[in-house]
Amino acid sequence: MYKKAVESTTFSAVGYNAEKQVLEVQFKNGRIYQYVKVAYEVYVDFMASPSKGKFLHSSILGVYPHIRIA
Repeated sequence: MYKKAVESTTFSAVGYNAEKQVLEVQFKNGRIYQYVKVAYEVYVDFMASPSKGKFLHSSILGVYPHIRIA
């Protein structure tokens, strides 16, 4: 999955697969998580958020199932 570098104190890159509705977040510590069944609009809002960490905690964690892939 193509990931885009982001300005964040927590994340280094974010990717999204619209066909599969998978959001992939790469943390600065190297861990990568995939969140499934994430609507495209949520991804757009996440990328536009001034605080991606706060958005992840308030709108993604506990809402969408996830797996750690690295």
